[in-house]
Amino acid sequence: MEISFYHSKFNNFHLLQSWKKQGKLPLLPSPHPQLTASRGNYSCCSSLRQSIWRNTKLYAVPGCTTLGTSRQACVSLHSFSQEKKYNTGYGNNSFYRQYRSLRRIIARSELANTSSAGAAYPLSDLELRSKVRAIGFYTVTALSSIFLFLLMLVQHPFVLLFDRYRRRAHHLVAKTWATLTITPFYSVEFEGLENLPSPDTPAVYVSNHQSFLDIYTLLTLGRSFKFISKTAIFLFPIIGWAMYLMGLIPLRRMDSRSQLECLKRCIDLIKKGASVFFFPEGTRSKDGKLGPFKKGAFSVAAKTGVPLVPITITGTGRIMPAGLEGRVYPGLVKVVVHRPLKGNDSDVLCSEARNVIKDVLVHQG
Repeated sequence: MEISFYHSKFNNFHLLQSWKKQGKLPLLPSPHPQLTASRGNYSCCSSLRQSIWRNTKLYAVPGCTTLGTSRQACVSLHSFSQEKKYNTGYGNNSFYRQYRSLRRIIARSELANTSSAGAAYPLSDLELRSKVRAIGFYTVTALSSIFLFLLMLVQHPFVLLFDRYRRRAHHLVAKTWATLTITPFYSVEFEGLENLPSPDTPAVYVSNHQSFLDIYTLLTLGRSFKFISKTAIFLFPIIGWAMYLMGLIPLRRMDSRSQLECLKRCIDLIKKGASVFFFPEGTRSKDGKLGPFKKGAFSVAAKTGVPLVPITITGTGRIMPAGLEGRVYPGLVKVVVHRPLKGNDSDVLCSEARNVIKDVLVHQG
């Protein structure tokens, strides 16, 4: 197998002449663990950004399609004889002057520790299926949200009249929407549901955040808590409007006044019987590791005296990784509801909640 790369400016013409006179080209070392070099017919170097030429050595950058780590590189395969390649005219100065803007370096690479026949293809079957699943996922969520949003509009006057703060009827519609959306694509396993406070008990819920799918998954718990979301999302058609009808809490990031207003509104909602939900990391984890917790949620729990319910979510980051919302991989999601915590010290609550969430993440890998 030969991998062909190109380098637009190569000034080591005399070095190539020396290689040609010897009847062979040197092996070019690669630090990548899956790339090895050997003698014979070989061609090498990169399309832009896929290799680095330094000190006449080729370094294969992880990201090359045939290395098995990514499928975004442009790689061409060649099969031609040793004699043909050694008579390409590199010993002719006029040839060099005529084609000095393009030089071909040759090296042979073969994959080590891989046996996939499709390793060199730009798109694997798994990736193709994940994109198709993502199209289906967004189609289902869009179509179901239109119908259920209309239902929300019809019942909204009655919700404001009889249940202004909890809005349980709207949350039941949201639970139905989330269940319809995720059921065809992944299953959810719950653990510790007995630790959930009763539906009439206000509480502060906190969880780790791995994926866009966390919201869908948590809505299926059946508790009418108020999520905190970026202000811009409320402008999205249908979804954002439904969030507004549900009474979710907008937040402008990096705006201290907005953050203060958000905490005040959370405290006010809890005093009136509603529950709130925080992702204390503040954003989705890129690598699945638990980030540092912000103190807002724990300050609200400490000031109001309501239970703090830690929740651990695993699996969503593998099904739809952060930054890859256009793909839905198969998998299983597990939701672990931990025992409620109580206290009037926000630092202690933060530490305890983070430890119990982290323990599950470490245990489940």
